[in-house]
Amino acid sequence: MKKHMKKVLLSVLAGLLLTGASVGTPAVAETRGAAATAYAAPAVGARDIITEIIDVVGLKPRFEVRAANVPNAAAVILNGQRYILYNEQFVSRLNNALKTDWAGVSILAHEIGHHLNGHTLSKTGSNHRDELEADEFSGFVLRKMGASLSEAQAAIGALAEEEDSYTHPGRSSRLAAISKGWRNAESQILASAKAGTPNRRVAVDRGAVAQQQTVTTPTRRTSARMGSQQIMRQVKLASAPQERIYVTTAFNLVRETASGLEVIGKLQKTNNSRFPYVLESRYFDYLFVSTDGLLLNEDGRRVGVLTTT
Repeated sequence: MKKHMKKVLLSVLAGLLLTGASVGTPAVAETRGAAATAYAAPAVGARDIITEIIDVVGLKPRFEVRAANVPNAAAVILNGQRYILYNEQFVSRLNNALKTDWAGVSILAHEIGHHLNGHTLSKTGSNHRDELEADEFSGFVLRKMGASLSEAQAAIGALAEEEDSYTHPGRSSRLAAISKGWRNAESQILASAKAGTPNRRVAVDRGAVAQQQTVTTPTRRTSARMGSQQIMRQVKLASAPQERIYVTTAFNLVRETASGLEVIGKLQKTNNSRFPYVLESRYFDYLFVSTDGLLLNEDGRRVGVLTTT
């Protein structure tokens, strides 16, 4: 009887989740945002989880987390503000059914992956590529937080549809993506332990940037001028054409000033094939870097370019 009841509950949850955690399109989100009841106050528990996730990733949470009247969870843009919306009852029932809090954590990590990978720049809504990238991000984050592979896969394993849908890939593909992210994090942890150095990097498994160390000091000035051998790219912003801003070979974002060099941010690697990098700085919100070096803000508008010097 107990086993039967668990199957019934999982069936109900699967119906709520439909094809898995999804991302809302900005256009739809803006329309829904007109109603003041679209979201409620942030839940303390969820905010604690978000803090843990963001601490692992090393980026600032430029979005709000809200308990909301949504079927499950979603990464959306409402009236120009980025949100993670989630259904408290859904998360609670999911955790109870699967006997692990990691289930709810993985759902929230998946949605954060949509924001941090630039998926909400798209106006077309959910698609297979974005969902798998968010799943991979979720697996990476949960391993860094201490979850086992089975715990990282628990929610999607129970709730994702077996076959592909128009917006979401099938269960096996999603579990494989989570496994890929989890194993990538495992490799980084083992390599860091062997080297005896801290490991705090972005969720990636491609490119040289995966070897970078996250900048822990947001602002630092030096008296030296920038040497050409230290420069990897120059950042040219349409709003500040006279500024001399560079990405260094250490993946720091550095600005030349009259008093010397100022470290104002960093270049991070995402696992998004369309926007493989993101610039983070205290001077501006996330700037996503396209494969051809264009800089786009969180509204998808071109605001600059990365160039060779």
